[in-house]
Amino acid sequence: MFDFDEVIDRTKSSCEKWDKYKGQNIIPAWVADMDFKSPPCVIEALEQRVREGVFGYTGVDEETYDAIISFIKRHYDWEIQKEWVVFTHGVVSSMNLACLSVDTQSVMTTTPIYPHFIKAPHYAQKEVLAIAMKEENNRWVLDYEAMEATITPTCKLFMLCNPYNPAGTVFTCKELEALSAFCLKHDLTLCSDEIHADLLLNPDAKHIPIASLNEAIAQKSITLMAPSKTFNIAGLQASFAIIPSFELRKRFQKTMGSMVGGVNLLGLCALKAAYTDGDAWLKALRLYLADNLKMVQDFVAKNPKLKLLNQEATFLAWIDVSALHVKSPYAFFLSFGVGLSDGEPFGNKQFVRLNFGTRRALLVQILDKMQDAMDSLKKEENNERCH
Repeated sequence: MFDFDEVIDRTKSSCEKWDKYKGQNIIPAWVADMDFKSPPCVIEALEQRVREGVFGYTGVDEETYDAIISFIKRHYDWEIQKEWVVFTHGVVSSMNLACLSVDTQSVMTTTPIYPHFIKAPHYAQKEVLAIAMKEENNRWVLDYEAMEATITPTCKLFMLCNPYNPAGTVFTCKELEALSAFCLKHDLTLCSDEIHADLLLNPDAKHIPIASLNEAIAQKSITLMAPSKTFNIAGLQASFAIIPSFELRKRFQKTMGSMVGGVNLLGLCALKAAYTDGDAWLKALRLYLADNLKMVQDFVAKNPKLKLLNQEATFLAWIDVSALHVKSPYAFFLSFGVGLSDGEPFGNKQFVRLNFGTRRALLVQILDKMQDAMDSLKKEENNERCH
């Protein structure tokens, strides 16, 4: 029904992902957008809107609010209200707004983490309290002991990523309740980036918006969501924050001021179409990505020097390559024709992040090139033994 194996040439569309290695024999597998066409419902809605031919200032209609409210209720059983929704250009700008609007001297977050979780507090001239995630039962999880040991009275903001980028963890209800209790205990506002919430690959995983747990944490929460990763429309720059607290919402909006204008009208058009009619496409996408993940897991399994913990969501694999003992794992794989994300900006240069959100035939090429890289190390080891 939906062709995720379709060959799409993105090299002629000023595409950030593919232009990075333009003219080089390198397959990009880095930045978090997929190589699939957006759902037909989105393309059709955009085509219809473009045919109208007038692109003046636009507002948000009731149908768009209804689409968001219905999608979140349908997928997460969370009933939100229209007035809680604040539209922004993107989750990154929203993270920066959260850091500016909360009265705090420092910001607690986790590491490794999407780099803007570190950049946003720094831009707001706030100290970052970065708590290392830990391995437990083959998952990346929060270290509550370290959080308690590090928290200070002047820290009033915690920034969460759930599902977790880059590690793919979907936090359980129990884990979220513990984090909620921690934030309430220390009077922390909680900014939760949930942009990957729709991309669950493990059928046993369930995304729970942390603000849906109870009224107390809802009143301390800024939840960031967007259709951009899910439906591959990041370039249309349409996202929103869900802020139940009137006071917190007003501070967030005041900080926005005139710095952040209204959302692109085509972005709103795509958002409404995706959230209204995109469920069947999303279901098919999840199955396709789950099969791609299995290919990545099989590749890692046959290379003992690589390590990948259980992944429950996202199309991004966080691979431990520390056992390779190479100066720059990113540069090492790049030399074999694969452009991964360097782990260093995420907090650990002995990891690489692999984007497997691409057609299967291209993923096979990516993994073959990575296998060539691994085989080259084996040859070097064998030669050293012979000498």
